This record gives sequence, structure tokens and C-alpha cells, in this order.
Amino acid sequence: MIYTIRTTSGREDIVIDILTMRLKSEGYNIKAIFHPAEIKGYVFVEGSSGDIHKAIHGMMHVRGVIEKPVKLSDIQHFLEVKKDRIKVDIGDIVEIIGGPFKGERGKIQRIDKVKDEATIELLEASIPIPVTISTEFVKVVKKQKKEGEEESKPQQTHEKEESKGSVFDNIGPGSEEEEESD
Repeated sequence: MIYTIRTTSGREDIVIDILTMRLKSEGYNIKAIFHPAEIKGYVFVEGSSGDIHKAIHGMMHVRGVIEKPVKLSDIQHFLEVKKDRIKVDIGDIVEIIGGPFKGERGKIQRIDKVKDEATIELLEASIPIPVTISTEFVKVVKKQKKEGEEESKPQQTHEKEESKGSVFDNIGPGSEEEEESD
């Protein structure tokens, strides 16, 4: 069965670390522990209710266990592999689609490919505010202007092809430099 442990918000990883150490030293019947980043204050644990209660007894940052088991189908979407992240480039105008800055637009100043994060300067702020956010929570509104490319047209990533009646008719050709580098 899968049970939910209520934790102090922001301390889920600490609870998981302590619980993991207790499992290794005391051998409770707990098969899996995970915390989806999208849900604050909760950790999911697969195991027997009695062992979960014994394992968390006296543990700091734990607020209790929700006694009703969770169905796997209810949390399945947290376990699925996410789609590839969108490709963003420095200078792109993006809209933030999740987190505390949801709905804000900004310009990408820096990209950390290892952490899959972008530092974005918010456009509508009176003082330029750089925020670092996962690329999972941004959508590209306007690609940066490439040399030899008209600003209003999106970047084309494949060679020129004549296409009649295609949904791609409104996409303009990319620059010659881009085609040679592909």
C-alpha cells in the first residue's frame, strides 16, 4: 500500500534522508519513498502502515500519516517520464507557466544545461529582477532574432522544402548559415 506522510513544507528531502537511514539500520518493510517536486509538504511511502508509523516515530519535520492509502493511479502522473524539455536560447522571450512567477514574461539571460534551468529577467518589473527557474516551467513566446532572419518568423530547423497545403506554410526559411550548420 502507498501512504502519504505529511511533512513541514520544504523539508521533504530531509524527511526522505532520515527515513532512508532508519530503513537501512532498522530494516522496516518499506519498499519505496518519493516526493514529487510539484507537491509541497507530502512524501509518498510504499510499505505496511505499521512499519511506516514505527519508522517516522519521533522524526522531526513529520506532521503525521494520512491513514487512507493512495491509489497508484492517483499519483501515476508524477512517476511518468516527462517529455523532453523545450529548447530555449539566450535572448528568447518566454512566459513562466508555473511557480510563484506564473504568468510573467521575461527574457532569458543565462541557461544552466546541467540543472535544466534558465535565468530570466522579468520584463514587466519596474526594476530588472533575474529569477532562476526550471525550463519545465517556461514556454517560448518569441525566439531570439537570428542573423538574416526576420523577427516575426519562428526559427526553421530543417532544410528548405516546398510544401503545398501544409500546416507549415506560414513558416519562413531560415538563414543560409543555419542550414549549413545542421
